[in-house]
Amino acid sequence: MSLQRRNVDLTGLNTLALPSRAACYVEITTPPQLFAGELKQAPRFVLGDGSNLVLTSDFDGLVVHMAIAGRQLLSEDTDAWYIRAGAGENWHDFVQWTLGQGWPGLENLSLIPGRVGAAPIQNIGAYGLEVGECVHSLNAWDFEKRCFLTVDRKDCRFGYRDSLFKQEGWHLSGRMAIASVLFRLPKRWRPKTRYTDVTQELAAREITSPTPRDIASAIIAIRQRKLPDPAVTPNAGSFFHNPVVDRSIAEKLGSDYPSLPRYPQPDGQVKLAAGWLIEQAGWKGKSLGPVGMFEKQALVLVNHGGGTGADVLRTMAAVRAAVHEKFGVALTPEPIFL
Repeated sequence: MSLQRRNVDLTGLNTLALPSRAACYVEITTPPQLFAGELKQAPRFVLGDGSNLVLTSDFDGLVVHMAIAGRQLLSEDTDAWYIRAGAGENWHDFVQWTLGQGWPGLENLSLIPGRVGAAPIQNIGAYGLEVGECVHSLNAWDFEKRCFLTVDRKDCRFGYRDSLFKQEGWHLSGRMAIASVLFRLPKRWRPKTRYTDVTQELAAREITSPTPRDIASAIIAIRQRKLPDPAVTPNAGSFFHNPVVDRSIAEKLGSDYPSLPRYPQPDGQVKLAAGWLIEQAGWKGKSLGPVGMFEKQALVLVNHGGGTGADVLRTMAAVRAAVHEKFGVALTPEPIFL
């Protein structure tokens, strides 16, 4: 019996609610389903929650929707817990489950949308933590070699919102499908609270020695205040990378705009706040047709209703042009474009 369905509507499978159809579609709920010969066809795209995706047109190929569930403590030693999660697990639910089990370490990544399998591809990060710091290894199906591969953390080549999977273009070509991720959470836990938003939220709650749960609760509250719920206002989260520039450029911009947030990097470069740049360029709360930048957080592109991939591309280009004209800084979009 074929696993595939044909001419499937993808509108409800991307958080920007952009209209698109897939010529073929299959939902994968168990790893052995990946063995099916019918999945060899190309073009192919591996889909999670569609929370970091812009659908620009219909897809004349096969969408492989990863929905493998499961989460368990695989092992532990004196230094860490090793927890495995299926690619189809909801990321936020997984993080809260680990905290409930008494295994801290992922709390700063609370309320990030998406599924576990997509987290290492994007190397999701927030409030001083990137998921690559907590990944031990992952299990991925190679559609070309037709076998499962174990990829260790060092071989994932994690970078800022980057990984081996993006560097090799596998996130677009559909070469690999992550089936599960093994996380290493150190038992010697240290809170990450250096971000001003987090320290202010904890102070407002009169918490001076935060637990992992305290940090998670604070970050959830911050994100709920700043970011729209995709179920209410379709969006793909932060739409642009925070640009990293040479120190001389950052110093010049800081001289011209003293309130510009700047974050020195270990390599001597400086990360700038893309949301601040977009807001100062006049795009906070501004729309171009049905698509625009969110009124509470200029970094988030939203679909007010009826928007298409073409509308997103048009708005994105206008925002990038405005920021470049005012600051001479090029913005790079975060989502995958299909």
